[in-house]
Amino acid sequence: MNSTRHLASWVLFALIATTGVLTAAPAAAQDLARGEQLYSLCQQCHGADGAGNQAALAPSIGGQPQWFVEGQLVKFKNGGRGTHFDDIEGMRMRPMSMWLDTEEDMAAVAAYVASMPIPSVEKTVEGDVEVGKAKYTPCIACHGVNGEGNQALNAPRLTGLSDWYQVRSIQKFKAGIRGTNPYDTTGMLMRPMSMTLADDQAIHDVVAYINTLTPTPAE
Repeated sequence: MNSTRHLASWVLFALIATTGVLTAAPAAAQDLARGEQLYSLCQQCHGADGAGNQAALAPSIGGQPQWFVEGQLVKFKNGGRGTHFDDIEGMRMRPMSMWLDTEEDMAAVAAYVASMPIPSVEKTVEGDVEVGKAKYTPCIACHGVNGEGNQALNAPRLTGLSDWYQVRSIQKFKAGIRGTNPYDTTGMLMRPMSMTLADDQAIHDVVAYINTLTPTPAE
């Protein structure tokens, strides 16, 4: 328990000390219109409402804050994500990011995604919720008590995010498929946290607990 608290404290300090925070100004009406136009390509996988599609390996993204969506698009475009051979989802997403030619286009799409209501997503992961609640404790420092996320720590909202995708993401962090690329500084900080979950059962338990939390818009 002490080692877990120490790890959480280290990650909290490192996030504050080394990670820049993307800030996004409120989107103008024309930006949202442009974002909606550009999102027409994205909706083929992520859906018109941003609810995602597991068959297309596309997670729910609706209602995620602009700073987070924009930050992920930047990572995909600069090679921070989607370059590892075993990251099938990421490799499918990276060429999509290349389609957005300018920073303004990325910001417009991100603003449009953020303007969507948080979708109601199907729960597909089973686990021991009480065990998962205890294992979620180190996650609170960054992702919040209710999984609402925290921009100051570059931590996304977890509630309303496809549970199958959360499982896959944690597994990738543990395996080094994510969190080892020097262009992915936030991922590098998430990887040691994934190591607090000993096996797939522990991962399922914590995601099953996250499924019980009430989705709220992230700051």
